[in-house]
Amino acid sequence: MHDSTQATTPSVQRTFGTPGVAIALLDPEGTVVAWSRAAERLVGHRAVEVVSRSADVLLANSDDRAKLSGFAGHGSVQDAWSGIVTLRHQDGREVGVRLNMSPLSGAEGRTLWMAAANDNVTLPPWAADADTSASLPPPSPFPSRQTTGVVIRDTNLHCIWVNDTQSTMDGVPLTRRIGRTLAEAAPGTDADTLEEQMRHVLESGVPALNVEYRSFLLTQAREERTLAASFFRLDDARGCALGVCIMSVDVTDRRRARERLAILGEAGRRIGTTLDVMRTGQELADMSVPLLADYATVDLAESVPLGEEPLAHIGPQGGRIPAFRRAGVASIHSGAPESLFARGEPVYVPPDSPFTSVLRSGKSHFEPVLDASPGTWLDQFDTARVAKVREHGMRSLMVIPVQARGTVLGVAVYVRAQGRAPFEEDDLLLAEELVSRAALSLDNARRYTRERAAALALQRYLLPHNASAGAAAEVAWRYLPADSHHGVGGDWFDVIPLSGARVALVVGDVVGHGIKAAATMGQLRAAVRTLADLDMPPDELLAHLDQQVIRLAEAAAESRDEAISTMAATCLYAVYDPVTRSCAMARAGHPPPAILDPHGGVTFLDTPSGAPLGLGGVPFEATTRVLPEGSVLALYTDGLIEARDDDIDAGMNRLSTVLGRPDLPLDDLCATTVDALSTQRPRDDVTLLLARTQSLSPGQIASWRLVGTPTAAGCARAVATRQLEDWGLPHLIEPTKLIVTELITNAIRHAVNGEDSAIGLRLIRHTVLTCEVSDASQSHPRVRHPQATDENGRGLHLVTELSHRWGTRDIPNGKLIWSEQQLSPDR
Repeated sequence: MHDSTQATTPSVQRTFGTPGVAIALLDPEGTVVAWSRAAERLVGHRAVEVVSRSADVLLANSDDRAKLSGFAGHGSVQDAWSGIVTLRHQDGREVGVRLNMSPLSGAEGRTLWMAAANDNVTLPPWAADADTSASLPPPSPFPSRQTTGVVIRDTNLHCIWVNDTQSTMDGVPLTRRIGRTLAEAAPGTDADTLEEQMRHVLESGVPALNVEYRSFLLTQAREERTLAASFFRLDDARGCALGVCIMSVDVTDRRRARERLAILGEAGRRIGTTLDVMRTGQELADMSVPLLADYATVDLAESVPLGEEPLAHIGPQGGRIPAFRRAGVASIHSGAPESLFARGEPVYVPPDSPFTSVLRSGKSHFEPVLDASPGTWLDQFDTARVAKVREHGMRSLMVIPVQARGTVLGVAVYVRAQGRAPFEEDDLLLAEELVSRAALSLDNARRYTRERAAALALQRYLLPHNASAGAAAEVAWRYLPADSHHGVGGDWFDVIPLSGARVALVVGDVVGHGIKAAATMGQLRAAVRTLADLDMPPDELLAHLDQQVIRLAEAAAESRDEAISTMAATCLYAVYDPVTRSCAMARAGHPPPAILDPHGGVTFLDTPSGAPLGLGGVPFEATTRVLPEGSVLALYTDGLIEARDDDIDAGMNRLSTVLGRPDLPLDDLCATTVDALSTQRPRDDVTLLLARTQSLSPGQIASWRLVGTPTAAGCARAVATRQLEDWGLPHLIEPTKLIVTELITNAIRHAVNGEDSAIGLRLIRHTVLTCEVSDASQSHPRVRHPQATDENGRGLHLVTELSHRWGTRDIPNGKLIWSEQQLSPDR
């Protein structure tokens, strides 16, 4: 059988942290001088039966008695041992215990022994298989730094015995401790609370276990230690309280581990509460003070708050240090007077300093004792920082890289000042863990900023900027996305100028919101613009748009993009003609448009609702309504009229009430309508498009009916010349004569059945000069590329060169060719 301290000494918490610990005090001759109630419970003997008697009477066999008696008589105060012994219970049975013997020092060099036994332990395998009748092992010394401190105090709480370990843990020397209370010997401890606990144990006899308190080593100012003490009453031969035994262990590491876990847990709640880079940087700084440091800053590469990609390894580039910006600063002093830079300001990074070395290497800089003496990096490169260091007594420094996903975002700086212990390795580990967790939040915020910037750019690109309806109408709009984070959604609107001074007004709604809905919206908006350029009637345009939605859904289904494969959309398309004041419109599952007449009356047009886009095979129906000049046409999405507790009709009634203000400027009317109907955060995107209609005066329009004979071109040139002279546009006479000649010649050449037929000519003077030629043919002209020997085929090339733009569209009983010219040469 062999013995070792490591093998036979249980953990401090298991040995002295349970009520089963039995304590006895022995004098150098082995006589019991004090007895605890736990000892009575262990072996059944009361204090009166054992105090003043030799301890060997408690041992069950002679070998244990001989060895214990020999050790007590010859062991020095530097010796201690632990082993397995067998005790004799009062009822005669044998009790196997683990016995720990440790020396205590008292006044005038006197020595006492404390015996502590516990039967509530698991014996090691070698002990379980051994013969306990010869179980007292030879003495084996404790380690030089024992793990358990012992103090014996009398009924007045004066220290009368103590072991060396206690002095090592709290730094109170023997001469200062003996004969004094805790408050007198160690004023830095929680003396009042602990002494109250001791008095309770003396009065009740009930042990107090694992009572934590903080102490400061007197030999090293401000070095804080955490101790866990257990209190046991010691009785004399009469069973009266003789004193209290305090057994303490150093649990500083355990306490620090708990604090680190608490700090990291709190960091998870307090850091990254938003997706704002600068706010997250401030949250990291706030979290660090005063728990970890007296002063902390967070400096990020200037590209990070902008959402741009940081460099994989930030460092000097071409002799220049990348720009940094202060994202967070915190101090135990109000206003952070230690900081050279305010939050949000650019930060100067000294070259060849710990900051740049951290940025280059991605490894922390740890300087427990900050040296600002002449010749150091601070003194050489940064005199302003040196002044701050000396002014505020900064004594300890850590510079931690803020890095996530393989990129360095910046640095976090932690400083402690005079009056607080310097940073230790554990502090560095905690700071690195804290920063690494915050770095993920910072990088997420950076990525969000980048994505949000992309989303906003997409929105700005997809929605009209300075939409104008020309001479047809005055327009105003409001757009409120439900996705307030990205600022984009599935609603869209558009104002599309058409030929002949007409304008197309569009409002659509893709189900959902966010960047995916916006991307789909952008595809549909582009499709509507393309179809509008073909000058299709509203019902025909929606039929083509329906097919486009089906194709998009099918393509998304093939790519397994469920967000788009289940797409649904609604749309309203209207075309207003200021010449006739007629408005043709069709809708696909969209709310009906509202019309505010010049007198303040509001009505909703009873147009066929149609099916939402994407169903396929469902026809759409267009209706036409003549609008009085000055009417306001309101196109909107359902987000404007929907409410949580009301049906759609109630929302339309509210819209009718709010909209009935014809006296307001159009932009004010648009704003007040949206504000009044969107008092709460909308669940869906909100879009409102208002168009106040205008009409062209008869003096702006001139039209003629010509017979399709070879003389028609000459007549057209003559009437066009006179009209342009009346309008004061002499500079457009020659190009208009050429355009009219080519268009009418083309109409005559493709006359129906080769017979003479009527040809219409119309000139419209509005924001541009429009020339229209109509005939009964359904054949649309196209630009050809004639050979050098061809006599024909160059007319449309000439029209293209002379016009700002030109095109064709179908009309009842034929087609119409139009061209537009700028009214002035410099426009």
